[in-house]
Amino acid sequence: MTITRAVADDAAASGASPRESESALSDRVTVLAIADSDSYVKWGAALLGQAPGHWRGSLIVLASPVLPSADQLAAALSGTEETIGSPPILDLSALAVAIATLKPDVVLLSVRGALVPVVVRAIVGASVVRPVIVSGLPGISIPATKLAVSHRAQVDYFVLHSRREIREFEELASHMGIEMLFGLATLPFLPRKPLPQKTRGRNQNGEVIFATQATVPARKVDRLALLSWLAESARRHPYLRVVVKVRAARGEQQTHGERFDYADLIGELDPPAPHNLVVAGGAMSDHLAGAVGLVTVSSTAAIEAIALSIPVIIVKDSGVSAELINVVFDGSGLFGDCGDVVEGRFRHPNATWLDDNYFHAAEQNDWVEGVNELLIRRATGDFPLKELEKGVLGGVLRRAWDRKRALGRFDRSWSGMIALVVGTPLRCAMTVLRAVRRRRTR
Repeated sequence: MTITRAVADDAAASGASPRESESALSDRVTVLAIADSDSYVKWGAALLGQAPGHWRGSLIVLASPVLPSADQLAAALSGTEETIGSPPILDLSALAVAIATLKPDVVLLSVRGALVPVVVRAIVGASVVRPVIVSGLPGISIPATKLAVSHRAQVDYFVLHSRREIREFEELASHMGIEMLFGLATLPFLPRKPLPQKTRGRNQNGEVIFATQATVPARKVDRLALLSWLAESARRHPYLRVVVKVRAARGEQQTHGERFDYADLIGELDPPAPHNLVVAGGAMSDHLAGAVGLVTVSSTAAIEAIALSIPVIIVKDSGVSAELINVVFDGSGLFGDCGDVVEGRFRHPNATWLDDNYFHAAEQNDWVEGVNELLIRRATGDFPLKELEKGVLGGVLRRAWDRKRALGRFDRSWSGMIALVVGTPLRCAMTVLRAVRRRRTR
């Protein structure tokens, strides 16, 4: 049964129509976004900005091992300061108190996957009437992954950003036997309109932006190769500033750990980097404002650049694969090689690729309507939390283990310490056992 049909049945039984129920809710919808890393702060704040005017939104940053620095937080909130302000940073216990006090109608979980079930338990424990729980992913989410689905198995609604993502996640969730509702939203931090023509064109002064990623490519040799191509491009185009745009400065945390930092690697170039090849942080939107082209392996920044009509090169020298998170660009016409990077041969995407990948018409967005329908169901009182079928073995100890693993030093509970002491050798033993079984199967 669809949500709409269920709502209609419940409303009929109570003597009210679904439209009447929705109208009754329309002037008192409060939304609390909970975020952890820099990329999730950016996504959560921007998605709140897409919400209807009668939704009252606020944001809390959850203290965790990927807590953004003040500079990262400022960059992530760039453009949303008026609506979000300066969000408080709370640990899990203080977050539970805030939820009990605020009593939000909707909670947007803009956190890493492993943290989702931990925060869901905190929400349920702190709520007399639990809110609608919404989650999602902050950037390119192709291919769909089992972990992304399983971590969010208990959420009520999963927001994605392209018709292709919706299809792939629906198919995967169905294959996994997990009931899940998906909603479509335009990638929330996409610019609204292209830059004026005068700021574009590779023969004009400006910046070429290399949008880095923490884990892609993973090998040091591939990262050094990218830097060497960018350095050569900078030498051949001295009127351009080639910017290696990083997400974190030394000592700062980000969603995914980075093994080989570009700021360190640039010192290993031979010949040395030219003066117009630089490493910089800050908000991507600020850099794109002066960009004549963007280079990346698979960053969501490519989608932001496309929205501004800035030409792009998706570097394919390391391959095209799920591990490199660049299969989504198949058919886009954006792939290029090291020669294209050096010569600055940027390109615009094929029009046929755009509609299915992040540039659908705004009228196709249905995530707000989906959340509203869930709010109506919640108002009927029949709104149970979905039961988990996997990841529950171990009971209280397992829950403490999950919390400690997700929060690290920010979980100061005795149960978390005990779970870590007991669980670590058990986990190692299970890993060895699985490896032995795989060998025997082969």
